[in-house]
Amino acid sequence: MNLQSIIPWKKEERSLARGRGDGAPFAQLQRRMNSVFEDFFGRSSSDLWGDDAGEFLPRVDVSETGKEVRITADLPGLDEKDVEVTVTNNMLTIKGEKKVEKEEGDYYHSERSYGYFDHTIALPQGIDADNAKAKFKKGVLKVTIPKKPEAQSSRRKIELTEG
Repeated sequence: MNLQSIIPWKKEERSLARGRGDGAPFAQLQRRMNSVFEDFFGRSSSDLWGDDAGEFLPRVDVSETGKEVRITADLPGLDEKDVEVTVTNNMLTIKGEKKVEKEEGDYYHSERSYGYFDHTIALPQGIDADNAKAKFKKGVLKVTIPKKPEAQSSRRKIELTEG
């Protein structure tokens, strides 16, 4: 018996997550919790593509310096024309689609998947979205969003004293 076939929330969550796309905190929490259960019940955490087509969620790193926010996303097998990046209300959205490449012949084993993805990431307050820049090279997307001058860090070290 396949344990995944009896998990009731698995199929419901996937259809809800695809429809949401707004990056709401509770939707993100639900996706993460379901991911924990899927990993426990046999899904590989390194698997980029889900069981169903259209479940690609790119691996993303978000870092911040005193002057900017940097987002790096791995999008293997995609071209620049297949990716769309937008910033709305301090939310970065990366959308894209990996299209099917059919070759002649009968397949006896296939692990490659194709489909649409929509990944939304919350950004910190004080970003300057009008001056955001994105570069795409060899399947890696790099987005740099500067911070507004008032949000840039004016960091000052505070000396510690005893007592």
